[in-house]
Amino acid sequence: MSAASPIIPYDNLNLGKKEQVKKMFNSIAGRYDFMNRILTMRIDILWRRKAVNLVKKYPHDSILDIATGTGDFAIELAKLKPAKITGIDIADKMLEIGRQKIEQKGLSGKIEMMEADSENLPFPDNSFDLATSAFGVRNFENLNKGLSEMRRVLKHGGRVLILEASEPQNMPFKKLYKAYMSKVCPAIGGAFSENKAYDYLNRSVAAFPSGKNFEAELVKAGFSDTHYIPLSFGVTSIYIAKK
Repeated sequence: MSAASPIIPYDNLNLGKKEQVKKMFNSIAGRYDFMNRILTMRIDILWRRKAVNLVKKYPHDSILDIATGTGDFAIELAKLKPAKITGIDIADKMLEIGRQKIEQKGLSGKIEMMEADSENLPFPDNSFDLATSAFGVRNFENLNKGLSEMRRVLKHGGRVLILEASEPQNMPFKKLYKAYMSKVCPAIGGAFSENKAYDYLNRSVAAFPSGKNFEAELVKAGFSDTHYIPLSFGVTSIYIAKK
C-alpha cells in the first residue's frame, strides 16, 4: 500500500485515512458483529480461536489488543487468563458495544477498553507481554508506524500476534474469492449496512501486503522470528513475531 495513495473508505471526503476509518466504523458499529458472522459464515470465530491457541505458550500476563473494535478478539484472549487485557480503538461507538459485551460476559475486571490511536499508543516502552490485532492493521494510516508502536510497548522477548485478511494465491479458489469480495460481499453488506464499508474491505485487502510481504514489514519495524500461517485457503493469515 503506497503512502502517497492510501486505500480510503470515501473518495469524496477531505479527511485523512484515520479519520475516514473512524467515521466508517462508527457508522456500522451497530451491525458490525452481525455482518462479520454473515460474511464469514461464522468462520471468523474459529480464526480467532486458532490464533489465540498459537500464543498460549508465550508470556501473556499483560495483553494489548489494538484496533479491538467490539472486543471479539479481546474476549477470546481472556481464555488465556492474563492479569489484564487492554483494548484500544479510535472508533468510540465500536468501543461502546464492546464494553456492553464484556460486561455481559463478566469480564469488566479483566478487559479495559479505551479510545486511543494505534499509531501513537499512550503507554510506556516495554509495557506488555503480548500485543495483538485482529483485522485491524490493514486500517493503519501508516503501517510501519503502527507496527513500530506495537514493538515499542512490548517487553523484550514479547510477541506480536496479528490476524489479518489476505488474498488466496491458488487457482481456482483465488478467482472465486475475488468474485465474492468484489461482487457478493459489497452487495450483502449494502443490504444491511453502509455499502462503502464493504467496498473498502475488498480494496484494502487487495492492496495489503500479505504473506511474506507482510513478514517483511514486520522485520522492517524491528521484529524477528517472524512466521505466518494461512487459514481457509489463504483467506486469512496469522502472523507471529518477536521483539
